[in-house]
Amino acid sequence: MAFTLSINGRPTRVDADGDTPLLWALRDVLDLKAAKFGCGAGYCGACTVHIDGVATRACQIPVDKVGARKVTTLEGLASTAVAQKVRAAWAEVDVMQCGYCQAGQMMSAIALLSRNPKPSDSDIDAAMNGNLCRCATYIRIRRAIKIAAGIETASEAAA
Repeated sequence: MAFTLSINGRPTRVDADGDTPLLWALRDVLDLKAAKFGCGAGYCGACTVHIDGVATRACQIPVDKVGARKVTTLEGLASTAVAQKVRAAWAEVDVMQCGYCQAGQMMSAIALLSRNPKPSDSDIDAAMNGNLCRCATYIRIRRAIKIAAGIETASEAAA
């Protein structure tokens, strides 16, 4: 079946069965590889994309349920100011170890900072809840979010 979805600001034709998870349409049909398969049950966050600006697990929504909503992947956010700040902070703090979960982590952080530019620790905890990192870089992720928000500097984060 053919669906026309709004992906990264463009109408995009997706030829897939209606019950195909959005994650597989993005990765296998459209060759957008930032969102990763982790658990397939929406628990790990590796597949996080934005749907109408909200961090959403792409493994849990079938393409026939996307409708006219706007889907944005990490590839589609590359040039936004918030994404650039997050990416720079991630590098500054050296968040990544294996890196597998980081696209999903960054998507959740970008969604948070887009709606709340100066989040508290509890705001960060709530936004990042459910994004799992097997390398346990959670402390560095929190620092990177605070640096991207301008709440901390890298030197303060290191102290």
